Amino acid sequence: MPRIATMFFKFAVVFLLLGILMGLQMAISGNHNVIGAHAHSNLLGWVTSAVFGGYYALNPAKAETRLAGIHFWIYTVSIAIMIPALYLFYLGYQAVEPLLPITSIAALVAVLVFAVVVYAPAVPSSGRAKLSPAE
Repeated sequence: MPRIATMFFKFAVVFLLLGILMGLQMAISGNHNVIGAHAHSNLLGWVTSAVFGGYYALNPAKAETRLAGIHFWIYTVSIAIMIPALYLFYLGYQAVEPLLPITSIAALVAVLVFAVVVYAPAVPSSGRAKLSPAE
């Protein structure tokens, strides 16, 4: 599996665990004020990162591109800041509010980079022979 796919899956698992912990905290306390952070952790951190990892696992030539690396770093850094900031915001720490639009825009940029990766023509890996149809 390409390294970037593995990195996305590892990141996804961390946010799955955080999402579960937030859910347990809400269930035990009966206070569901951080449900937005819980949902973002599960959907952006776990599901979306796992989807990205799956895409790169199925498209190893695209996983080797510079754009794939840019996509990974912009996305993971933005989500790694966004989720804790959102959690703290819902707990009443208003000082983190300026981080939320910044990280949201960064996540959008990362998804746009991913769209470029998806729509870009596939480049064969250097280790593979290029196949052409028989005449």
